[in-house]
Amino acid sequence: MHSATGRTINVDEAQEIATNALIHISQDPDLVGRFLAVSGIGPESIRHAAEEPGFLAGVLEFLMGDEALLLTFCENHGVRPTMIAASRFALVGHPDDYA
Repeated sequence: MHSATGRTINVDEAQEIATNALIHISQDPDLVGRFLAVSGIGPESIRHAAEEPGFLAGVLEFLMGDEALLLTFCENHGVRPTMIAASRFALVGHPDDYA
């Protein structure tokens, strides 16, 4: 997928953005609790879950589900909000591809 500047986002860049998003989420206990509740992952299994193919895409989906969180992350990390959706697409493709 292309970014807002027309540049293609590769999987490595998408994984880096998603990993930074996970770190951002993990720094706030309330966000971690909400992420775990939404994802259905227990705190004891998050490391194992992180090895699963769709995990990082799920992190980005969580981020996109909260506009304030999304904008804060983007501002703190110098990433455009459109890059989050582009990164998610680079990781797993379009949701309609699985319908």
